[in-house]
Formats: sequence, C-alpha cells, structure tokens
Amino acid sequence: MTAYGVGILKDINVGPAIVEYLEKIDDTLAPYGGTFVIHGGRQDVREGERLGDLIVIAFPDRAAAEAWYESDAYQAILPLRTENASGTVVLIDGVDDDHAATDVLT
Repeated sequence: MTAYGVGILKDINVGPAIVEYLEKIDDTLAPYGGTFVIHGGRQDVREGERLGDLIVIAFPDRAAAEAWYESDAYQAILPLRTENASGTVVLIDGVDDDHAATDVLT
C-alpha cells in the first residue's frame, strides 16, 4: 500500500542551505521509489488558516518511506532543512482504492 511523507513547513529561510537541500533530496528519494506528489504551490484555503507550505512524497509502502527517512543519505541533508525551517513531518499509510469513509469506524 502506498505510504506518504507529509510535511507542513513554515518560517523557511530560503538561503544557501535550503537550496543545497533541494538540490540533493531527489537523489535520496530515488533508491526508495519516492516521488513528489505536492511540493508547495498556491493554496486555496477554504476552512481554517494556512498552516505553511505543504509537501507530500509518495513511496511504494511504509517500509520504503521509513528506510528513506532513516537513510544515511537523507540524514546527512536533514539538518539543512531543520536548521532553516520549522514545521511537522509525518510518515503515514495511504488507503486502498476501495476505501470508504466509514472504514475508519471499524
């Protein structure tokens, strides 16, 4: 089942460190089948307030997402982001194609 890395980032200091992070992250994703689904972009907030820039990365499964995040390659560049932006990052499983809203009740 597809899993996702989801980040909501704010207070991003777009300087040399963030540029380096962006230049290197794709190479860390490739071995784990990670691909960007959402990477920032204009938000049309319909309810609540804008929390920050939304980033969603798809992985073939949860094991691949966890292996990417814990990989030496990603851990080497992670401080470039964490020292220049704040926010929340989670790894989360997707749902099957036949998922219905009421499935969460069981």
